[in-house]
Formats: sequence, structure tokens, C-alpha cells
Amino acid sequence: MLYLESPRTDPYFNLALEQYLFDTVGQTQALFMLWQNANTIVVGKHQNACQEVNADFVREQGIRVVRRLSGGGAVYHDLGNLNFTFIAAAEDAALDLRLFCQPVARALGELGVAAEISGRNDITVDGRKFSGNAQYRKNGRVMHHGTILFDSDLEVVGRALNVPKDKIESKGVQSVRSRVTNLRPYLPAGVTLEAFKGVLARSVLGEERPARYELTDGDLRAVEALRESRYATWAWNWGASPKYSVRKERRVEGVGRLELYLAVKGGALTGLEVFGDFFGEGDADALSAALTGCPMEEAAVLRALEGLDLERQFHNLGAAELARIIVS
Repeated sequence: MLYLESPRTDPYFNLALEQYLFDTVGQTQALFMLWQNANTIVVGKHQNACQEVNADFVREQGIRVVRRLSGGGAVYHDLGNLNFTFIAAAEDAALDLRLFCQPVARALGELGVAAEISGRNDITVDGRKFSGNAQYRKNGRVMHHGTILFDSDLEVVGRALNVPKDKIESKGVQSVRSRVTNLRPYLPAGVTLEAFKGVLARSVLGEERPARYELTDGDLRAVEALRESRYATWAWNWGASPKYSVRKERRVEGVGRLELYLAVKGGALTGLEVFGDFFGEGDADALSAALTGCPMEEAAVLRALEGLDLERQFHNLGAAELARIIVS
């Protein structure tokens, strides 16, 4: 497994770097990357950024917003947060985030921190989250990335994100601020972020001096081009907003939050869009095509869904549950 650290803290560059590595070197080599972003909100692929972000606060504070390739929820990054990315072969079709969380928990164990893998994508200490994780899969390869709140400004985390009330209540807490924590108070005195990066890299790679991937001038030019064409654009980061007016929202255990926007005419569906913090490809075009012309009746919707690979599109969501949400 090759190791690299991103040379920049620009979120548009770093998201472009992830994709570039996944599409090129990562097709034949396993990689592990550590990186940081200056003040940024990173939204999941399927989320409606306008709904997830406190736009006024973000604008006032100069916080950038960028959309990633993977699903899941929005997260806040600053220079007190460390991000990690694994790129490797996808061993099977199942979405298994725990496999890549284990090396992080193991590294913390070496420092005396009793970290636990919790829920569908979190790593916690004392029941409070310090790491969220997500995955993107394509052509038999997986890109798994996660955050580590080392010494972040947690007050900004709480103010920058519009976390739905039902998500907070499902965790049994009263606010974003009360359900997250930094790692620093749990670490031995004197362990800096730089020192922690070294411990994490050695634990993951099993080597004192791991083989490094050095970015070439050609790599950097390609990453910059992708940065400009996708990750720094309004269309990619903010442009996904619902066109339809009928809104269905549901939090499904083991799936996440789903927001469905429907167009209905004469009692039949004529269009559909999907947003949320779920995992999977979330191909709304395929779903909309399958349901166009379908009567708004549960049995009819269920029949229309039978030909779709829902597990790939919406991890852990069954056809019966989706049909109930649509017609409810």
C-alpha cells in the first residue's frame, strides 16, 4: 500500500486529488492518504446543500462548501481535523465501512484511547463521535474516507450545519455539539496532530518508513484541471436542488434520511428526485424512469420497483419500505 499526504489544504483541490488517484493510480495500487482542509463543509453526493448548510453563517465566516463523490451526511473540516482515505480493491459487493475503521481504532488503542466503531459509519470515544466515514465504489474498487476530529472548533461545527432534528433525537442527545468530541483530551499529553499522523500511518501501513507516492507535475496539472471543471464549480457543489413540489421525508433505520420530491399528475407519478444522507449510488434517473406513469398505489409502485437493484442504489433499503414512503 502506497502512502501520501496532500500538499494543500484547499478543499476543491483535495476532493479532486481523491478522485484523480481513484481513477488512475488507485485502479492498480492500494493507497492510504492523509489530508486536511481549511474551513470547509463537505456534503454527501446525494444531499441538498442548500438545506444542509447554514448559508448565512457559512458566507459570513468564509467557509467553503464542496460536494464529495460518496453518500452520507455533511461534515465540517478545519485544520484541527484530519482526514484519511483508503483506495483499494472492493472485496465484495457489501458496503462494509467497519473494515476500514478498524485500523484507525487500532492506532488509537496504541495511544491508550478506547475507540469503538458505532452505528453505520461512526467511530466514538465515551459514546461521542469523533469520526464519520463514507465510501464510493466503482469498477471493483473502493474509496473509503473518514474524518478525525483532533482539535476542531466544535462551536463552529454546531453553527455551520443544519442537522435535522430527527437525526439528533435518534442519537438520544440534544445538539450537534453534545454528540461530538475532539480526540485531543483523550490522548497522552504532548501528542500533537503531526505526531498522531505518524502513529496512524505506521499502524495502517505496518511500516516505519512506508513507500510513498510522490505527485508529479503531470499529476498536479490533472488534479488542477479536475478542480476547476468540477469541484470548484457552483453547479457541482450547490446546483443539485429539487425541481418538484411534493415532498416525502423519512428517516429509515440502517439507511439514513431520505427526501423524495415527486411530480404527480392525474394520480400517477411523472417525475422523482432523491436527496439524503444514505449510502449507495442513489440513481434518481433510473428510479424516476421505472416509476414514470405508475399510479400512486403501493402495490403498483412495488411492482415497478421489482426490476431495480435497490441495494446498490440505496444501501439497506427494501422495495416495500420505499413504496410505502412514496405513497404515504
